[in-house]
Amino acid sequence: MGRKSIAVQENAAVNIASIAWFIESKGMLATAGKFSDAVYDFIEALTDTRKSYALCKEQSRAALGYKCIPFKKKYTVVFIETEDEIIICEFISSKLIYW
Repeated sequence: MGRKSIAVQENAAVNIASIAWFIESKGMLATAGKFSDAVYDFIEALTDTRKSYALCKEQSRAALGYKCIPFKKKYTVVFIETEDEIIICEFISSKLIYW
């Protein structure tokens, strides 16, 4: 089973950290850590070379070649997939993207 390399752009990493910080600010320290671990585990699961993902249904992102996949129905991971690499471009609320 092959794996692709992962590159997380600064914008996506900042969004993940800000959501974890918000959870932490509500007094849920362990939950914030579990959230960020779950997100990065999910991103790592995208690296399986046996799978390929569909383009985003939103026209503006699809025109740029972005692919979208939901994370726990509340968030969306927007990425570019090549033969040997996955570049995570955005981690946003699913409410901000048209499905």
